[in-house]
Amino acid sequence: MINIPRCMSTQHPDNASIPFFASGSALVGEDEIREAYYAFSHLGCDEQMWDVEGKEIDTYVVKKLLSYYPEYFRENVLGEDLRITLRVPNPTVEKAEGKILLETLESIPRSYDAAQLFYERDVPPIFEVILPMATSACCIDRIYRYYADHIIGRQQERFSCGDITIAEWIGDFAPSRIQVIPLFEDVESMLKCADIVADYLADKDVEDQRVFLARSDTAMNYGLVPAALANKIALERLDDLSQHSGVRIHPILGMGSAPFRGGLSPRTAERVGREYPSVPTFSIQSAFKFDYPVDEVRAACRHLRERTIGRAAPIDIERAESIIARYSKTYRHRLIELAPHINRMAKYIPGRRARKLHVGLFGYSREIGEVSLPRAISFTCALYSLGFPPELIAFEELSRDDLAFMLEVYPSFDDKLQDALQFADMESPFITDSLRNALENSGLQWTTNEEHLAIVRRIRSDLQRGDSSHTTDMLVRAALLRKFLG
Repeated sequence: MINIPRCMSTQHPDNASIPFFASGSALVGEDEIREAYYAFSHLGCDEQMWDVEGKEIDTYVVKKLLSYYPEYFRENVLGEDLRITLRVPNPTVEKAEGKILLETLESIPRSYDAAQLFYERDVPPIFEVILPMATSACCIDRIYRYYADHIIGRQQERFSCGDITIAEWIGDFAPSRIQVIPLFEDVESMLKCADIVADYLADKDVEDQRVFLARSDTAMNYGLVPAALANKIALERLDDLSQHSGVRIHPILGMGSAPFRGGLSPRTAERVGREYPSVPTFSIQSAFKFDYPVDEVRAACRHLRERTIGRAAPIDIERAESIIARYSKTYRHRLIELAPHINRMAKYIPGRRARKLHVGLFGYSREIGEVSLPRAISFTCALYSLGFPPELIAFEELSRDDLAFMLEVYPSFDDKLQDALQFADMESPFITDSLRNALENSGLQWTTNEEHLAIVRRIRSDLQRGDSSHTTDMLVRAALLRKFLG
């Protein structure tokens, strides 16, 4: 595997602004084809994650890109200079979406045929898929083997004794193998990801393997601090695996513009690049692409593409795991109290994609029960719109020594908190006395965005009076000031 992509454009709907090429307030159908071309040709992304999880799928993306923009893609070859990488459903978890996985895998040889006709040579435009919610080597291996055995392998089967093979009937199937990129989303699996990847690779002759670490869903389920520490631990363990196995491991880090969801924007790209020296690939989500001037976006992508990749930063794993356990327990208890307010606000948040992302139960221990919550972007937006950025939830759990440790292993922690605090309403009923005292004793300095403050106070006031006629408009105005929806 050569030319590991650096900037993975994704379809996460966290943008406050509507892109100029959109046919409406939510991107639909052909809008996403235009978006992929725009991300490649104008912004400088070198990979497009094509999400088939939880929405109507368009498995003709390669054919459409080559047909609509032939001049560009003759000079910028899909599969070599640029990548289309499919994110598929995980049938182990998403039973209702399982057969979409099969349909998507079937489309890979068809995309190969389209590229072969276009380029007049063998070039696989798609040869990797992302498997979300990976928790074991088996669930990753099933995707790899289904493609190899049941899509590629069947081409030599005959219809009956003496008849032709399937390949003779409809042509050869290629590429002969795909690589599966596991996406680890929960803390438990993330902490074990190096062992899971090692088990998956044990019987495979590969030199390179990409591994995707989530950030926003992890933060929503466990809190900002556990998500950040879990990422750091996973990156160190993946680095060790690469050194000991001889397989080059290429991490991908999924980050949104909101500090809670990673804090990667055009204005923080250099800071984030320094924070994660072993990560070659970052997700470039919709707020990054559409809520900043195009020159800033282009310059940030250029920086991420050109930066030098090194070793993962070391971390005291035992200390970090202790903080993860304590913080996530406090975070989850607090979230139970906040859930009704989050769900009430979430219904006013506009959709930015025509999609139905998987909505599952927010899992707690059996002693606490289960609480239903919206997905991470709406979750984040709801709390910001209430004047209570989710970055602050359970901050009071950190002792002075914990905070010093966080600033040592996660140097941008104070920047992320200060970025969030400018949009906090310190008179919000959701900010407890213990949290207020912890913030006052932390040494953090911030300047409140008064315009944002006025908007969120009006949102709360209107809803208390039973008037929601302007809530969505005000919510979007606040998001435009933040430069992210959620």
